[in-house]
Amino acid sequence: MSETNLPGWADVAAAADQLHLASTPAELHGALCGWLAAGGGDSRSWPALVLADPMLPAPADGDVLDRLRTASVAQLSDADFGFELLLPDEDDVAERAGAMFAWCRAFLGGFGLAVGEKKLSEEGEEALGDIANLAAARVDDVDPEGDEESLTEIEEYLRMAVLLLHADCALGPQHRQRLH
Repeated sequence: MSETNLPGWADVAAAADQLHLASTPAELHGALCGWLAAGGGDSRSWPALVLADPMLPAPADGDVLDRLRTASVAQLSDADFGFELLLPDEDDVAERAGAMFAWCRAFLGGFGLAVGEKKLSEEGEEALGDIANLAAARVDDVDPEGDEESLTEIEEYLRMAVLLLHADCALGPQHRQRLH
């Protein structure tokens, strides 16, 4: 498996259960991506950082949650925009939408923990507002018949919004440091 491929939903769920985490795979990935996009450090002890629980152990090197971290870091830095959301493969549009909304809520939490005093571009502010709107959405707002295409479009927009925020908060400061 390539280092940029996310582990599967079921594997991440099993790993979360093993650590007694009350988070779905979407929530774990959303919080991790929020942390990383805001410029939080790439750390093997990421669950303790992004879930704000210092008692959580660091995943073992190469285990599912460690691979989730390394793949997410690689995807966020991918020049070909290969970033993906970890969502269930379900054909059930409502279930997939619910996971996406939970991903957004967790993203905002992780982002808030790491962003500090960083200033966002106007586009970054707009992207963060859009993610907040998705985080507030409810599954009963979803029409299972007509919303599959809309869900795909929203997922694509969300991917680009996360990459924009990552560029604002994580890549921008790195590039500025290299210039000095």
